[in-house]
Amino acid sequence: MSVPVEFELSPSPRGLEEEYGALFTTNALRFLCELMSEFDAEVDEVLQLRVSRKVQLDLSGGLPCFSDATGHIRSDRTWRVLPVPQRLQRRHVDVGDLAPCDTQRFVRALRSTAQGLQVDFDDGNCPTYNNQIKGIHNVCKAVHNQFPNVPAISQAPVLMLRPRAWNMVEHNLLVKGKEVPGPLFDFGLLMFHCGKTLFNNKSGPFFYLSKVESFAEARLWNRIFVWVQDKLGLPQSSIKATVLIENVLASFEMEEILYELRDHSAGLNCGIWDYSASFVNKFGQREAFLLPDRSKYVNMEKRFLRSYMDLLVQTCHRRGALATGGMAAPLLPQDKLSANYAAVLASVTRLKLLEINAGVDGFMVYDLNLIEPMQKLFQLHTQGNNQLHQLRLDLTVTPDDLLTMPSGGVTLHGLKYNIAVGILFINAWLSGKGHYFYRGQVEDSATAEISRSQVWQWIRHRAHLEEGGRAVTRALVAELVRGLTKELREVALVHTLRDGERLQAAAEMFLEVVQKRDFPEFLTTYLSLDHTFLKFEAEAEASDTRKSKL
Repeated sequence: MSVPVEFELSPSPRGLEEEYGALFTTNALRFLCELMSEFDAEVDEVLQLRVSRKVQLDLSGGLPCFSDATGHIRSDRTWRVLPVPQRLQRRHVDVGDLAPCDTQRFVRALRSTAQGLQVDFDDGNCPTYNNQIKGIHNVCKAVHNQFPNVPAISQAPVLMLRPRAWNMVEHNLLVKGKEVPGPLFDFGLLMFHCGKTLFNNKSGPFFYLSKVESFAEARLWNRIFVWVQDKLGLPQSSIKATVLIENVLASFEMEEILYELRDHSAGLNCGIWDYSASFVNKFGQREAFLLPDRSKYVNMEKRFLRSYMDLLVQTCHRRGALATGGMAAPLLPQDKLSANYAAVLASVTRLKLLEINAGVDGFMVYDLNLIEPMQKLFQLHTQGNNQLHQLRLDLTVTPDDLLTMPSGGVTLHGLKYNIAVGILFINAWLSGKGHYFYRGQVEDSATAEISRSQVWQWIRHRAHLEEGGRAVTRALVAELVRGLTKELREVALVHTLRDGERLQAAAEMFLEVVQKRDFPEFLTTYLSLDHTFLKFEAEAEASDTRKSKL
């Protein structure tokens, strides 16, 4: 018999009483509490390891490298990851940034011809209690075929479930007086309610793991998988996970990460903006790592990003793992005959063809209308379900390749664009949304991270604008924020006094975060803890808690 565990769970948000009751059954809560109790100390350890590594880099002035201590893993050519199930072998085009709390978009995606759906509780989602409950319940409905006119889960696009990253906590569940790590909350509920059904339908359970920084974190996830499979009576190796290499430190440990997850691996994923922002996170105090204007000088053709993608593909295919690329964020114009439509499609095609030629086995799109043309791109330029045969044996990637910043400066346009993206993201977050649209693109926490990171770094190093040589200072950024806040009212859909107050709060919070002495590691962590976020969230959700004991 399980030992009783004390916990505190917030009551149901208004209007979600049925969903709340379906998710938080006695057995589900017991499972969550046991999961938390089993792994909480190890979660703390890996987070402390992140801090110690950052301190060590700062104090020593050193740089990451391919570690001699794990050289035996990289030099051993005999090990491979287990082959992925049939449903994962061909995933040319997935839909990304799919926040499942958006029921209408989620259902549309389930009815689409995409091979997979990145069901996102992380970058494209704002983790209010309302959104988490509604989103997890919608996944349960999809898995159990409860949406009308939607294919059965064995026929619908495969679900790639993306829980929150380790930096996020769930404020609405406390176990033994301590908030639950966000990823354990999301992963635990999804596995408890959906794991067996997905496995029995040969459609999962499959996951994306965000913001993993080291093989120690991959080892922790593997231990969690083993424990959960045993607890739920699933065969070992049932869970498969794709790790997002979103941090420069992790790029030096790709093989080790695959090795730790070799029985549960679905491969690795590369993306541009979180990865680029990680350079500011880890080395932003150093002028040698000043990142130039991203809108003009940062793309996957640059040496440090191209080398990262090439190394990821080579590493994955050498070990029999799939390598997936980033997300195409543009929205296609409605008029297919317009010059603008042709220009947007041509731009997406050029960048995605670069990834295909590098050997990726698939990538993501946001706009459902991009699914078909991108699938045709794979059909034209590849053969078979994937490109595992592309071993890239001619390739050698060095630490210099991964750490050399692109040349270029800072433009006034780039500075204003970063400010706008940051303010609008915070405004969306305060509205309970994890992404929004700006100038024909979907923007989420990844683009917000690189935007606020660059502004913070440009202030810190007093970068000079290409136009006129003016230094980027606190005063200049504050001046631009004031002007942009007025301009962004239409984009932010300011119709009421409260809308205006929210946008003003977003502008003030953006200014605060880019002016801090020490770089806030994650914008989403800062926003989740900030009193303004809690104030706006409290207006939409109940704040009382009930105490229970299992």
